Amino acid sequence: MRFLIITLALAMSTVPTIAADPPGIVAEGAKVEKLSGGFGFTEGCASDAVGNVYFTDQPNDRIHKWGVDGKLTTFMEGTGRSNGLCVEKGTIWACADEKNELWKIDINTKKVTVVVKEYDGKLLSGPNDVWVRPDGGAYFTDPFYKRAYWKRDKEEQDKRAVYYVSPAGKVSRVDADFTQPNGIVGTPDGKTLYASDIKAGKTYSYAIQEDGSLKDRKLFCSVGSDGMTLDDQGNIYLTSGVVHVIDKHGKFVAKIAVPEGPSNVCFGGKDQSTLFITARSGLYAVETTVKGVGSQ
Repeated sequence: MRFLIITLALAMSTVPTIAADPPGIVAEGAKVEKLSGGFGFTEGCASDAVGNVYFTDQPNDRIHKWGVDGKLTTFMEGTGRSNGLCVEKGTIWACADEKNELWKIDINTKKVTVVVKEYDGKLLSGPNDVWVRPDGGAYFTDPFYKRAYWKRDKEEQDKRAVYYVSPAGKVSRVDADFTQPNGIVGTPDGKTLYASDIKAGKTYSYAIQEDGSLKDRKLFCSVGSDGMTLDDQGNIYLTSGVVHVIDKHGKFVAKIAVPEGPSNVCFGGKDQSTLFITARSGLYAVETTVKGVGSQ
């Protein structure tokens, strides 16, 4: 994920022409609606088990909450320039790239725990997106997007990679074959992981192993993605110019146009059937016929 606008060049042959009004995904008569605007750059949307949606405004160093009551509040200020988020059992995992760290934030107390601040004795390049698997282990991407607020100009890590943090806190590099890793998400059964190489314009799938390692790396589709999410039908939602909806076999089934370039997506609301979209200065939503699977 990033808050600088980056142009992605995608070969037209890799993205089939698909209906702008996706049948079977967007609820009949529903339209993408702007819920709120005026942010610096919205990112990292993630919902809790109730359906409240948390999202970041990284330039302004805030995490906001869109409640199931339809009200917007500022959940937290001074968030370590949080970017990507994942909510898991009363905790917000946050990619706090002000100091290149991965945080856990207690939703009730707002107490911050720094989970990861280095790898192999060196600063991370800038944790960007995170997904927590059912047993509490977490995968996060670590690309490099130079920030004006950093005191360093060069990255210390020799690879831009995907990392795994075990429930005990051990950090391991699980895939370093990326030009710029970004969006990441896994299936609710904890068996499959998807990770995007946004600069290369590709998204890969992996078989998750019990020890956190990854096997069977496969090209899932030739579209990179900023943030991503899944629904209860196994469809994956990628953000690249529009929201691409792709089934579990890699077939493009729909796309959802957004007034501003989307940066992330998640399902939320009381019945988890509202697709929330962070896009530059705004927060958007559209009602769907499916439900999300990522909230715990």
